[in-house]
Amino acid sequence: MSELTKEMPKKLGFGCMRLPVTDGSTENINDAAFCEMIDSYIEQGFKYFDTAYPYHNGRSEETVGRCLVQRYARDRFFLASKMPVWLVKEYADYGKYFEEQLKKCQVEYFDFYLLHAMNKDRVKEAENLGGFQFVQSMKAEGKIRHIGFSFHDKADVLDEILTNHPEMEFVQLQINYYDWESENVQSRKCYEVAEKHGVPVIVMEPVKGGTLANMVGEPARILSALDENASYASYAVRYAASLPNVILVLSGMSDLKQLQDNTAYMKDFQPLTDKEQQAIGKVVEELEKLPTIPCTNCRYCVEGCPKKIRIPDIFGVYNMGVQFGVTDAARGSYRWQIDGSGKAGDCIKCGKCEAQCPQHLEIRKLLEEAADIYEKEMHL
Repeated sequence: MSELTKEMPKKLGFGCMRLPVTDGSTENINDAAFCEMIDSYIEQGFKYFDTAYPYHNGRSEETVGRCLVQRYARDRFFLASKMPVWLVKEYADYGKYFEEQLKKCQVEYFDFYLLHAMNKDRVKEAENLGGFQFVQSMKAEGKIRHIGFSFHDKADVLDEILTNHPEMEFVQLQINYYDWESENVQSRKCYEVAEKHGVPVIVMEPVKGGTLANMVGEPARILSALDENASYASYAVRYAASLPNVILVLSGMSDLKQLQDNTAYMKDFQPLTDKEQQAIGKVVEELEKLPTIPCTNCRYCVEGCPKKIRIPDIFGVYNMGVQFGVTDAARGSYRWQIDGSGKAGDCIKCGKCEAQCPQHLEIRKLLEEAADIYEKEMHL
């Protein structure tokens, strides 16, 4: 058992990325509703709050300061935040953003602090600009208790980071039962890399942005047959929490009902039974029967695309819409996938991608369909 495991009183963390809002605007957080959720969460013995610089367009940290830090003794909670590494241009920027975060959260130290959203490119930038040295120096000064990073890339990149940076005490990974064998997300492979290095895992997106909480058809029937009173989300959160090297599962709760559901089954957490594991396996099988794009994520199509469209990632969101419906989670995922790259509607139909595709997919036609589904509605 790791030292971090001993610190966690419960395995459910409060993610502060999807807080209740007053008028549909992500910046207008409902303080009263959030305070009520905090009180219920802490009263039941939970402690861990996870925020970050960009959440709620920069308002999450200051709201945590008002609603949590001002109202509770410092030993009643653990607070985690993250360095916005994409904003850092020189070493001095680390200190600037870090001090800003301490001030916004109204704390003198963070219990857990992460380099945010590491991938192949960002880890190089962090290494070149001294990001890893900075968090170690803040730990030495007592301004951070535990250092780690959140991660969005392939398992081989994670292996390289953990090999080069044994000082990292934990890693935050996207793990859910649907993405467990996904070649795009690589949940299982990333988990196994962390396990190999003896690095504890904090799980993000256990419900795949809310997607696994909204089952229909046969998947819904399979889970309801286990326990008609159990939420679909409960199986997803418990799936992640049942993994031996997972010390905490984050849930981005938006209202008191969601929080009460999560805390009810996580207060005295029980790992999934064999029967429940088998049912989840059947759910995945049913979801995979749906008419999705058979993209293997080889990414040969990406290299020659003149518009820099991340085609496999867009197809991943397309498939999410087929399997779970075009939900807010799917729309949010689409925005995430096109950030900093081309969108489906940018395709100029040059055909270079199709010439490289081992699956002989009609990529141009499929991109047009993806653009019709997501971009017209969102006015992208």
